[in-house]
Amino acid sequence: MRSIFKNTDYIILILALLLAIIGIVGIYSAGVNSTSSGDEYIKQIIWVSISLVGMFVVWMLDYHVSSIIGIIGYPICLILLVVVLFMPEINGASSWFSIGSMQIQPSEFMKIAYILLLAKYIDYVYTKGKDAINKWYGIAVALCIFIIPVALIMLQPDFGTALVFASITFFMLFKSGLSYKYVLALILILIVTVPLLYFFVLSEYQQERIQVFFNPEQEPLGAGYNAIQSKIAVGSGMLFGTGLTKGTQTQWGYLPVKSSDFIFSVISEEMGFVMSAVIVVIYVVMLYRILRVSETSKDRLGAVMAIGVFGMFFFHFLENIGMTIGLMPITGIPLPFVSYGGSSMLTNFVALALVLSISS
Repeated sequence: MRSIFKNTDYIILILALLLAIIGIVGIYSAGVNSTSSGDEYIKQIIWVSISLVGMFVVWMLDYHVSSIIGIIGYPICLILLVVVLFMPEINGASSWFSIGSMQIQPSEFMKIAYILLLAKYIDYVYTKGKDAINKWYGIAVALCIFIIPVALIMLQPDFGTALVFASITFFMLFKSGLSYKYVLALILILIVTVPLLYFFVLSEYQQERIQVFFNPEQEPLGAGYNAIQSKIAVGSGMLFGTGLTKGTQTQWGYLPVKSSDFIFSVISEEMGFVMSAVIVVIYVVMLYRILRVSETSKDRLGAVMAIGVFGMFFFHFLENIGMTIGLMPITGIPLPFVSYGGSSMLTNFVALALVLSISS
């Protein structure tokens, strides 16, 4: 344990804690004038505390042991993804188990199990030969590991989370030494399937989200409402913000889902461009440090596992902040460590623990 504590990249941990603190402040302000969400910041503090305990446990484990746990966790999470399809819809999707006032999202836990299993598989494939990942069977099994949970997540439907898995897979396979010809082939397949997904898989509501991404003003009081109100909130914060609990969009109820999906808009409005820039810098530095852990890992398992976590955080960061300022389509993707949510918070800190374990 002395060696683990001595060699860990503490900068990554400190940055994550800073984001969690900023998030709690933002969630408090978002719910201060709401009777239904006024206690969300207290629940967030509880979830951060629980997540830190979970992080410590995983951190103390050798990541080789953690990868074996993924073999067990993956099928368990698959079962949960099947069962959750029969749960009542919340916000148009069957993605959560409701336990009292608490909601559990199994697709969040699948992210960890998926990273562990895919990393373990890639490491196993390399025992068959350096170029084994480029054999047809090597790619086929990897794609099966990817397609099964993503198909179940699309049935919920949760297109945003499915894209997170695509980002994780891309970075992990690229890091594993997948031939550029296969990378280009996957990109071409994606280009061809996007129109098919749009017309035959996405619901009418999800299609509207993509349409208003290109032109939010076409439905300013309908599908384009969230995007417009978010950009107004971000812009009205100007340099130093309107002040905590004083944002017009946030406090007067114009900003939707403000403690989770649009928490960045709340922070931008009430704490200004300065705090928004600080958040972006924190993420960039944290992502760089995770990338560095992957590059300096002593073995392929650690390198691939760390890059999988990088891919997860990278897409969440890019998509969530991008959608609040009109650069990305709106999805239900939370901002890691900042947005309100117990399942995502626990997942984020466990993923971080994997990186800390590899770095130590």
